[in-house]
Amino acid sequence: MSENTKDNRALLRRLAFAGVSAAFIFAATEIHVSTAIGYVNLGDAVILLVSYILGPFAFFPAAIGSALGDLLAGYAQYIVPTFLIKGSMGAVAGVLLLRREDKKISLVRRGLAAVLAEIIMIAGYFVFEALPFMYGPAAAAGSLIPNLIQALAAIAIALPLSYLKEINRVRF
Repeated sequence: MSENTKDNRALLRRLAFAGVSAAFIFAATEIHVSTAIGYVNLGDAVILLVSYILGPFAFFPAAIGSALGDLLAGYAQYIVPTFLIKGSMGAVAGVLLLRREDKKISLVRRGLAAVLAEIIMIAGYFVFEALPFMYGPAAAAGSLIPNLIQALAAIAIALPLSYLKEINRVRF
């Protein structure tokens, strides 16, 4: 088999996995608890796992799956910010979780990637919600605790799952 054919197959596998991942992120986003301003969901945990597998390419499934979740939940005003915030989470975590050859990714690096991604989420939504045409800084501060809870839950779910053998074997 030629090298070009192998590259094409790897790209097709990556695209297919990204599409399935976007669907999983969307489904996990739909498992949510409503709050005064929005909702707390499990989508971030899936974004962190997808970042571990796809690297920075996780931008696309994270952005698409999460934005579709906002669309279906009736939060159309959040579609663009969610696309950018969740996509950035996936890309940043993915860059930090890039695997070099067969080297293992340390727990510290996994934790750092997850924490930075969740800081992007918390700060991103705070900045967007604090805008004058949204809720303002005082109301936006009210979403900090629910977003922090979502972030901690995502990290607590994703870190242990990133050690599953099946996830560690996936290579694109």
